[in-house]
Amino acid sequence: MGDLAKIFKAYDIRGVVPDELNESLAEAIGTAFVEVTGAASVVVAYDMRASSPGLAAAFARGAGAAGAHVIDAGLGSTDLLYYASGSLGLPGAMFTASHNPAQYNGMKLCRANAVPIGIDSGLAEIRDRAAELLASGAKPPAVGQAEVERRDLLQGYADHLRTLVDLSGMRPLKVVVDAGNGMGGHTVPVVFDGLPVELTPLFFELDGTFPNHEANPIEPENLRDLQKAVVAAGADLGLAFDGDADRCWVIDERGESVSPSTITALVATRELAKHPGATIIHNLITSAAVPEIVSEQGGEPVRTRVGHSFIKAEMARTGAVFGGEHSAHYYFRDFWFADSGMLAALHVLAALGEQERPLSELLADFTRYSASGEINSRVDDQAAALTRVRDAFSGRDGVTFDELDGLTVRGSGWWFNLRPSNTEPLLRLNAEAADEQMTAGIRDEVLAVVRS
Repeated sequence: MGDLAKIFKAYDIRGVVPDELNESLAEAIGTAFVEVTGAASVVVAYDMRASSPGLAAAFARGAGAAGAHVIDAGLGSTDLLYYASGSLGLPGAMFTASHNPAQYNGMKLCRANAVPIGIDSGLAEIRDRAAELLASGAKPPAVGQAEVERRDLLQGYADHLRTLVDLSGMRPLKVVVDAGNGMGGHTVPVVFDGLPVELTPLFFELDGTFPNHEANPIEPENLRDLQKAVVAAGADLGLAFDGDADRCWVIDERGESVSPSTITALVATRELAKHPGATIIHNLITSAAVPEIVSEQGGEPVRTRVGHSFIKAEMARTGAVFGGEHSAHYYFRDFWFADSGMLAALHVLAALGEQERPLSELLADFTRYSASGEINSRVDDQAAALTRVRDAFSGRDGVTFDELDGLTVRGSGWWFNLRPSNTEPLLRLNAEAADEQMTAGIRDEVLAVVRS
């Protein structure tokens, strides 16, 4: 299988099937997972990719050979797997490559109660043990007859989510949902069943080849179909899910894309109404409006590095009630500190449905600044480029720097963050300012230095 370090990422496993990830490796990972976690039982779920059922079954064989009882939840979203892990109190494995192209697959692993497993919290040990098993060619000694129990958890997942959001006062809404041929097509009909929602489905057919567009809503071109459909239907809003449906992107009634920072501020306000004074987590490229609004609502904003492992660690450390990221990942204390795009979507439906204004007007209260979006620049020397940028802004009145994640520079009415990619020779720029003209000026000045 080659170097497993290539497919064992910071907090998941992802590679091309079968060249980098196949059923033999999945079986070895299943054994290693049980040995490292000491699990007596595990729960597995998988997405709609053609390779997912076989990889999940192979993992189950490996886990069973190591003595674990396996609960097979079948087709599901990643947040359904987190529900399974939390509600059953079991470690879990989700087979998905999220928004990656069809030739990829992967695994997201967690301990009981959806506690994440990353490279620094067990994933490296699982990788190394799986490599040993593959190198030896030996099967682990069978502790007992492998048991696999099929259990349908979809309805329980839907019922649980609806206990976490008060949907009782909703007015009727017209909603367009683009599942991108991913797992939202499986979960949305059950979760929305019984709500006062007139649903227009786009690409609900489960198809891991993604025949219509990539299931990655962070890319604007993948939202075009949804935006057109919202306007054509006169809908109140649109929702787009990624391939494993753990992320959700929102489109307003005008067909305009809504920043995840705006959704973070909206949901944070709702959670603080239920939990006054609570902590809210946001990453450092979230809009400055988020910590401002959290503080105004009496909450405690806490800033983290980019990446869900950092968000989850800070949520666990602080007991935060909610966390949001620019990538449309949303995390909830009441959902075992795990992320759920569907739960965020229900909050948006409830907030819109309990008042009469259109979504664009409702969200105007949570939108304060102009943002550049993330802009990538290919550079030969990331450190040298960061030094050039720091030097260019040093000595200016009122300008401050911090290096929590890359380089963040703040001035009067503006800020930007420039951080290196962990996997490519790229620097990622995010800038925000009081208006579009100022944002464009800061963006262009930084890019000129980076690309010089």
